[in-house]
Amino acid sequence: MRYTLQNGWIEQAASVPSSNCDPRPVGVEPDLLVIHNISLPPGEYGGDCVERFFTNCLDWAEHPFFEQIRDVRVSAHLLIRRTGDLIQFVNLADRAWHAGCSSFKGRDQCNDFSVGIELEGTDDEAYTEQQYQVLALVTHGLFGQYSRMNSARIVGHSDISPGRKTDPGPAFDWLHYRALLGQSGDL
Repeated sequence: MRYTLQNGWIEQAASVPSSNCDPRPVGVEPDLLVIHNISLPPGEYGGDCVERFFTNCLDWAEHPFFEQIRDVRVSAHLLIRRTGDLIQFVNLADRAWHAGCSSFKGRDQCNDFSVGIELEGTDDEAYTEQQYQVLALVTHGLFGQYSRMNSARIVGHSDISPGRKTDPGPAFDWLHYRALLGQSGDL
């Protein structure tokens, strides 16, 4: 399978548009891929809380943890569920609010020049094979779309926000992911 991009949207992804984004700076195209993790409530999977959080529709009274994130306005471009389902929140041409205070090789404000992909999960629980397969396929699609994005320009959130963020965490198998990237784009 290949993922195809049409006007900044992945045709095979479910579209759940978020307003937690804005235009990239003029002339800036993504050249960095940032991998994150998220689960809401923490450690729980499969519900729609992440989608509601990224679209500012989360019921803050639904879970005690949600009070801690009440005033947070964020969204990644993409979410890969544990099942491998792919959801897109922000057009890839736009700046999603996913990285916060961040720096890559001396270049600050990584949201300006990156694509953020959330994996449904936690730092310390193994990700699913379906997630790795979809992540690799999406990555190949991004490489085909953005000429400066390559395997040397893939980082975890922890790499660009050290001391502040820990995701995707020690449970993320970088060797497996990179091995999948070495395979063809059809996997």
